[in-house]
Amino acid sequence: MTGALVEQVFRLPDLGEGLTEAEVVSWRVAEGDTVRVDQVVVEVETAKALVEVPIPYAGTVLRLHAQAGAPLSVGEPLISVGASSVAADVYREEEQAGSGNVLIGYGTGHAPTSRRRSRAARPEPAAPASTPGAPLVISPLVRKLAKDNGIDVARLTPTGRHGVLLRSDVEQAMTPADTTRIPLTGLRRTVAEKLSRSRREIPDATTWVDVDATALMAAKAEIRTISLLALLARCCVAGLRRFPALNSTVDTARAEIVQHHHVHLGFAAQTDRGLMVPVVHDADRMTTAELSAELARLTDLARTGSLTPASLTGGTFTLNNYGVFGVDGSTPIINHPEAALLGVGRIVDKPWAVNGELAVRKVTQL
Repeated sequence: MTGALVEQVFRLPDLGEGLTEAEVVSWRVAEGDTVRVDQVVVEVETAKALVEVPIPYAGTVLRLHAQAGAPLSVGEPLISVGASSVAADVYREEEQAGSGNVLIGYGTGHAPTSRRRSRAARPEPAAPASTPGAPLVISPLVRKLAKDNGIDVARLTPTGRHGVLLRSDVEQAMTPADTTRIPLTGLRRTVAEKLSRSRREIPDATTWVDVDATALMAAKAEIRTISLLALLARCCVAGLRRFPALNSTVDTARAEIVQHHHVHLGFAAQTDRGLMVPVVHDADRMTTAELSAELARLTDLARTGSLTPASLTGGTFTLNNYGVFGVDGSTPIINHPEAALLGVGRIVDKPWAVNGELAVRKVTQL
């Protein structure tokens, strides 16, 4: 930007929280220095905190209006800067947009009304030619708004006169109202990292088989106090006794497969906080009734977010009953560092050959 230098008086801004006074602690610049947009020029102390005050425009420091230790009220002159005529117009344009377009939490209502009237009386200055690599003219508030919402200001096209990036430019680039962004933190981040690690370190091979679950459903109907999940868990324990190699974990650091002598059975539980895998420790030592009670207890704790770390670790095999979502099959990811898992689809009526004759049976896919 070029043009004749115009003196701009930057006044102590509104520091928010109803504070009307501040004391100058230290200046970061001296008269004659050149300052840039957003540069912190002074540190002031309010009744609540130390505040670094950035300046919203660039130029040469002409005068510091207060010495260190001097108290100032909001709206009193703080620093005068000589800026080009076009840069001065840019600042006044932002200032006229009202409180919230110049500094974070800093009002601009203290600007003299005479200055605003004279702005309208002057002819409109020509917009400066853009130069490659030139920084965007942007206020601290707009910059912070963009940063807080993950917006790269370098990718935005300023719509304000003279290349000013306005608040509305950032707001338009923010997430549309018809989508929701959920931070990948806490439990969700842990699950994502664990599943990603499983994909990297444990090559998986999926086997599909349809099975007749008619007798299983008959047993469930007869033993009403036992959940279907508990019966499936009992099947897992019986299967792992026959095939103990599947009751293993992988120690990649030592390049070893660790085969376990007891079954610590994990089961996938979908909660409002994300996917969780509570572990029934020593499931092989429990009766079916004990399994049912422990599964119910851990499920309730998972839904209320009350599981302890011990209840989420130490699993040797996982049961995933995704049939509750109404699907026949899926390819669940192995729960790292386990070696295997069992996925169970929905149980539905299907035609099935029994003793050479066609019949309708309860069928599920494992």
